[in-house]
Amino acid sequence: MSDEQPFILSVADADIDLLNKKLQLVRWPDELQGADWDYGSPLTDIQRLVARWKDGYDWRKVEAEINELPQFTRDIKVDGFGALNIHYVHQKSTVKNAIPLLFLHGWPGSFLEVRKVLPILTEASADHPSFHVVAPSLPGFGPSEGQHKPEFDGSKYAEVVNTLMLTLGYTEYVVQGGDWGSFLGRKLAAQYGSTSVKAWHTNYPNVQQPPSLLRFPSLYLAHLFTPYTASEKAGLERTKWFLSTSRAYFQEQATKPQTIGYTFADSPVALLAWIYEKLVQWTDGYPWTDDEVLTWISVYWFSRAGPAASVRIYYETVTTGEYHTLPWSPVPCGLSYFPKELVVAPRAWARTIGNVVFESAHESGGHFAAHEKPVELVADVRDMFRKGGPAFGVVGGRTGYD
Repeated sequence: MSDEQPFILSVADADIDLLNKKLQLVRWPDELQGADWDYGSPLTDIQRLVARWKDGYDWRKVEAEINELPQFTRDIKVDGFGALNIHYVHQKSTVKNAIPLLFLHGWPGSFLEVRKVLPILTEASADHPSFHVVAPSLPGFGPSEGQHKPEFDGSKYAEVVNTLMLTLGYTEYVVQGGDWGSFLGRKLAAQYGSTSVKAWHTNYPNVQQPPSLLRFPSLYLAHLFTPYTASEKAGLERTKWFLSTSRAYFQEQATKPQTIGYTFADSPVALLAWIYEKLVQWTDGYPWTDDEVLTWISVYWFSRAGPAASVRIYYETVTTGEYHTLPWSPVPCGLSYFPKELVVAPRAWARTIGNVVFESAHESGGHFAAHEKPVELVADVRDMFRKGGPAFGVVGGRTGYD
């Protein structure tokens, strides 16, 4: 296993030139009158973004801003797959006893999702806990090396990030994540809960079925006899919208990732349109700037393994069956509810995800909580681990306070 190496993001001039050439050669589709968002990303939006990408968007400026983050790489050995060179952000708090926190991104996010929460999580104060934060790029995402063989399932992603934390000296730690970060948080709790993972928190409690009588009798009875609140009813409608009108991307990426991969690898405009739709429709009216959107897309376009590599996690976790069969874990779990999340389950449903000891509901916010609602998300994490909180002191010798 290699030693830690400082990392500076530096995209080759030739790659930037190739992007510009491809943007110049775009062939636009037609669009039906009044289509708006009903048919997908609107033509006028994508044309505006491409025009900005070609003329005005300054990747080198953005690159310099990203490089203000403390970034590193190191080789992580994965059983049966050799070593993968993994990129990560690692920011320590000045608080000696800060809690090690593994922050995990999802798709179509990246390590950039940690940018807004990083200074808040690491902030020192006698009034709240502080955290040492590690935010890796998952294998196949951003600057991390991608896997080279099939069957790299969720247990392997979990192995990578757990090994990274242990290598950094964090023998015990907590996890925070949304999207795939939620899946992996649950996976880590089940896989390493008896050793290194002491608690996990998610802003995406992805539960799509009510509790069963045999497994969760008390929650089953609560589901049966307790009327849904107005927010829970709205959440069910949001979930219905997502599953019935906005989840086709999941089926494609989970069944034929190579096919859609050609589109991602060859056409920056197609990649932009595919992801832009999610950025807009999965948030709660978040005011994306064009440069924000283009930065998120550029991290995929310039990724080390190419943008096609990022969607293989769907195939590998679905074909093994683990995506729908994650085990319950007694490791303490915290849930944050945002009304424009993709799946917004009633509380009785969501509590089946694990040993839920903390819950917090918000009046606004969507799928990308760390980017949309960083202050609110960090407040929830602090409340879970603060003095008197339900998960205070779960990491031995690291309470979050000096």
